[in-house]
Amino acid sequence: MTTLIINARVVNENTVQHLDVLIENGHIKKIGKDLQSTPADRIIDAKGQYLMPGIIDDQVHFREPGLTHKANIYTESKAAVAGGVTSFMEMPNTVPNTLTQELLADKYEIGARTSLANYSFFMGASNDNYEEVMKTNPSQVCGIKIFMGSSTGNMLVDAPDVLEKIFTNAPCIIATHCEDEPTVRQRMEHFKELYGENVPYNIHALIRNEEACLKSSSFAASLAHKHNTRLHILHISTGDEVILFEPGIRKDGTILLADGQKKLVTAEACVHHLWFDAEDYHTLGNKIKCNPAIKAPHHKEKILQAVLDNRIDVIATDHAPHTIEEKAQPYWQAPSGLPLVQHTLNVMLELSKEGKISIDKVVEKMSHAVADCFDIKDRGYIREGYHADLILVDTGDITHVEQSNLYSKCGWSPFEGTTFGSKVTHTFVSGHLVYENGNFNESVKGQRLLFNR
Repeated sequence: MTTLIINARVVNENTVQHLDVLIENGHIKKIGKDLQSTPADRIIDAKGQYLMPGIIDDQVHFREPGLTHKANIYTESKAAVAGGVTSFMEMPNTVPNTLTQELLADKYEIGARTSLANYSFFMGASNDNYEEVMKTNPSQVCGIKIFMGSSTGNMLVDAPDVLEKIFTNAPCIIATHCEDEPTVRQRMEHFKELYGENVPYNIHALIRNEEACLKSSSFAASLAHKHNTRLHILHISTGDEVILFEPGIRKDGTILLADGQKKLVTAEACVHHLWFDAEDYHTLGNKIKCNPAIKAPHHKEKILQAVLDNRIDVIATDHAPHTIEEKAQPYWQAPSGLPLVQHTLNVMLELSKEGKISIDKVVEKMSHAVADCFDIKDRGYIREGYHADLILVDTGDITHVEQSNLYSKCGWSPFEGTTFGSKVTHTFVSGHLVYENGNFNESVKGQRLLFNR
């Protein structure tokens, strides 16, 4: 089936142009200004809406296997495509943890059967699975995930010899969760003694503080430079950490430094660290409890500036749903993480409407740079010959967030009651129109991401 999209404002590679796009056999066949007369099975008149490459979310937790009372790959991929996310990379802290190649293959099998979006899954590292990590196929798997700070799932890797070996010999990019474990534990004990069980919600930002983040991120970056290892530091939550990263330039499918060398250490910002701050604990409490913590207001401004300066390379979600009953527990018992994937683009377009970031920069950080950072094959751009992962967005319409229009299995969102000034109307995944104005066509599933490595 061929689909012709006409009269679109195409946001791609730092430009916004009025163009038409022809989709054929799952790929972008032709891009031009006067394609209206081109024969096609279906014609979609974009009527001036923005046409963008689909979002690639490099950090999600879809909870399958083992935690499917919270979420699963089907439900969360459905929420993803409704929000314009056409590809995701999922984390290994499921149950069991993804610590063997066999368990990793099991997740790919689930993805092939149930995911509405394109998918890849990280291989998890532990203190005792080095041999399994080294078997990872770099052309088939997005990367290796190391928790250099404990979080949901307790996959902490803190053995110095193991870290040295993995950084020395990693077959592909390493992605790290960076919080210094001794600092977090010491501060946790301090505040337990101070408050007991009656803890104010904003204590989370003081327990998992700036020091814990900077100390761990600095250590990870030092290992990468010592061993010349490709490293991606996830969810930067403090302005203190941005000094660790040099500005990058996208060129020829990679991210370079000013001297032309490949950028060794890249970084990610997440939408909740750009939208919320510690003042929001007073109204949202445990609903925005996450690791690393949402912190004081000045940090989100510094993180955004680092995004604009290209010190931080990509924007993602760290989508991590829990049930509302789990989140309603007292602070010490409530798990960390929040559902975000359905409204990640809405958040960034709202910041764009406020004049804080341009729309082409949003596309760069959520699509182009993710593809370059992870060497994703033929995705992340609107180019002839590339997979047709495309979204149409109406910035003249609204998205009002309420429980009745949420697709994540947990059934709640920290954005409930918010009205965003944008709406995703169409989502194409590998050429298949999976989402159109609130309706889903689930007859075709997403594809496994491949990598140019």
